[in-house]
Amino acid sequence: MNLKGRDLLTLKDYSPKEIQNLIDKGIYIKKNPEKFSKALDQKTLVMIFQKTSTRTRLSFETGMTQLGGHAIYLDWRTTQFIMADIKDETRCVSRYSDVIMARMLRHEDLRRMTEGSEVPVINGLCEKYHPCQILGDLMTIKEKKGKLEGLKLVYFGIANNVSNSLTVGCTKSGMNFTLCTGGDHSISVDEELRKEARKTGLYTEEKDPKKAVKNADIVYTDTWIDMELFLESKFQKEKENRILTYMPYQINKELLKDSNALIMHPLPAHRGFEIDDFALDSPNSIVFDQAENRLHVQKAILIELTK
Repeated sequence: MNLKGRDLLTLKDYSPKEIQNLIDKGIYIKKNPEKFSKALDQKTLVMIFQKTSTRTRLSFETGMTQLGGHAIYLDWRTTQFIMADIKDETRCVSRYSDVIMARMLRHEDLRRMTEGSEVPVINGLCEKYHPCQILGDLMTIKEKKGKLEGLKLVYFGIANNVSNSLTVGCTKSGMNFTLCTGGDHSISVDEELRKEARKTGLYTEEKDPKKAVKNADIVYTDTWIDMELFLESKFQKEKENRILTYMPYQINKELLKDSNALIMHPLPAHRGFEIDDFALDSPNSIVFDQAENRLHVQKAILIELTK
């Protein structure tokens, strides 16, 4: 596998073998951290944030430290990105760094950053995709189950950047992926991605949560609304509409009464909305394991893109 110099904007551009190798390397690094303590010695990661973050910032910054490198945090609002051409500013930033990670509002802006950058650009999240999250998720599933191929993962709730990346990550890993959702998601859903996923025979859609959960090995959900939408009173009507639409897709005690599936959520979770206390705190919940594994799989990404 030679990923040096590659960008990671979406898993659509990565082969099944490349995805599997990153997962396996993440597992190996987690078991043998001391072997990689100088892997990125004297290398610098610049982290650019338009959106708020907990896990993405901490996992990337901690990862660079543990690999012997250095991470620089940039809040978009405190830089000249707010007034400059994004390609020009990224070209300049890339002269100071070995790799860039950006957590952006729009995928198109990430794409424009790659046009200016002279070093690899990693998508830390955008409205369309969340590839690093899903690589960590797949790593966690393989840790728990010993394999990926043949497993069934069901995603409940709103179709979004996470479900987009799960669709491609799961199907490229030989997993059966079921999307169980309602409502209109035209803004964030990648229809081309869905079309390609259907060709694999591993992708299905199911409106009925009780039917979808049958024989599931893993159940997965994500927040229905960005935190900003929860906090802003002007969005109260939209919040109420989404609650009405997606509450039937909540992962809860009733849905799981006949299931022994592992339970996943990328966090932050909104208890009582997309998931209840029973599910989030269940012995089958691997939510905090998947959060930790962002650190290990991103170490693998950083090494492979810059070595």
